[in-house]
Amino acid sequence: MSASGNDAASRQGDAGSRQGDAGPRPARLDVGVVSAGRVGAVMGAALAAAGHRVVAASAVSRASRARAENLLPGAEILPPDEVVARADLALLAVPDDVLPGLVRGLAAAGCLRPGQILVHTCGSHGVGVLAPAVEHDVLPIALHPAMTITGRPEDVTRLTGACVGVTAPDSTNDDAEAAWLVGEALVVEIGAEPVRIAEDLRPIYHAALAHGANHLVTLVREAADLLSDAGIEPAERVLAPLLSAALDNALRHGDRALTGPVVRGDAGTIATHLRHLDARAPASAPLYRALALRTAERARAGGLLGADDSAAIRDVLERHTP
Repeated sequence: MSASGNDAASRQGDAGSRQGDAGPRPARLDVGVVSAGRVGAVMGAALAAAGHRVVAASAVSRASRARAENLLPGAEILPPDEVVARADLALLAVPDDVLPGLVRGLAAAGCLRPGQILVHTCGSHGVGVLAPAVEHDVLPIALHPAMTITGRPEDVTRLTGACVGVTAPDSTNDDAEAAWLVGEALVVEIGAEPVRIAEDLRPIYHAALAHGANHLVTLVREAADLLSDAGIEPAERVLAPLLSAALDNALRHGDRALTGPVVRGDAGTIATHLRHLDARAPASAPLYRALALRTAERARAGGLLGADDSAAIRDVLERHTP
């Protein structure tokens, strides 16, 4: 094991050995947050709640400065390279597309040192994106919380019990194993559950989460808008019990939770829906059509929809034009 892996693992091991001690736990790692966006501020606050010390953060916008003041009190606001230079654990919480350039800039700035733990929170990247920094003998880890984060204090509590995707170098040497163990230990310390994600599977992992969470919001708001157009206010009062039950059933029972005209084979009802959507909410019609088609495919594959009904629904969905 190199010095970096050994130093990082021993520091985190010391932290873990004190986890069960009675009374307040001393700060264990000096944490630097780049930047104090929604995820960075919340993850930094969660690490602070676990006993680490957030010593510095970068924050440019008024919102990020307010967030840092609220969630990371005592953290000095500094440029990213100075934040990283002060940290035992540098947390890079920037958008996925920004991360590669940030890492290259930090590697060129001379702010990295052997023994540092370098963590990023991007969903679609593994640790390959941290390669320029690894040349400085840091310990690279990717930690992505599988949770919708708004940047509010209650998000710190929501992380408890959530899952966090962990990725570390894909090799069998001691440094790689140290990175996996440190990443998992950090997740456990904030009260979350670590889930190992292989480097090459990070994009599909992130696509699954974005598809489920982000598109769920779009779908819910589309349904609420349609109800509002039908004169039903507040639309949320009608949707809340229905959608809560649908989500719970889907998670518990999979495709067998499907209800409605598609799984019943009601092609005529679907045609009526499309005619009225085209007339009153044309922007929503393509989404309805695409989701109904995929629902029919899943219902057919799961044995919930017969071949004739499936063909009739597909015919309606594919032949119908506004």
